[in-house]
Amino acid sequence: MKLLEDVILEKGEILEGNILKVDSFMNHQIDPILMEKLGIEFAEYFKDRKITKVLTVESSGIAPSLMCALKLQVPLVFLKKTQPSTMRQPLTSEVFSYTKNKAYTLCMEKHFLNNDDIVLFIDDFLANGEAFRGVEDIIKQSGARLEGVGIVIEKSFQKGHEYIISQGYDLYSLADIKAFNNGKIIFK
Repeated sequence: MKLLEDVILEKGEILEGNILKVDSFMNHQIDPILMEKLGIEFAEYFKDRKITKVLTVESSGIAPSLMCALKLQVPLVFLKKTQPSTMRQPLTSEVFSYTKNKAYTLCMEKHFLNNDDIVLFIDDFLANGEAFRGVEDIIKQSGARLEGVGIVIEKSFQKGHEYIISQGYDLYSLADIKAFNNGKIIFK
């Protein structure tokens, strides 16, 4: 998506360890007009898949996922990274965060997904695919079916892409970074 690539080039910052900082429009401060366009793009791509729920991980995936869910007119469910004391029947999965360099537990109330649900998972980034594996595990525990994966920014030079494709999922990334080269972002 050219618009997103242009915003990344203008406002993104490459940090040590191949981390792309996009806090000025997505991870800290949110550009709602851009998020609406991202959500519409995902909804258009997956519109014929009979999606019943959009799923994401808190917190940076919520804005584009909500816009997509709104366009598809289905609920948005987000996985929490900390289990609240009010959660009665949690589904959980352990994941490791590349950017935070620590493990955490994804969780959600069991009744928000079931075997009648057709799920579209949307996330802000795809790198090594660790968060995705946790999401995939929770979807399997729920009995729901994962129909598609929408990623705002993919770093296809890392192993997450290969894993998702090898599992047979339809992966749609709006900005695909093939490399960081001398402080520059190279899109696929």
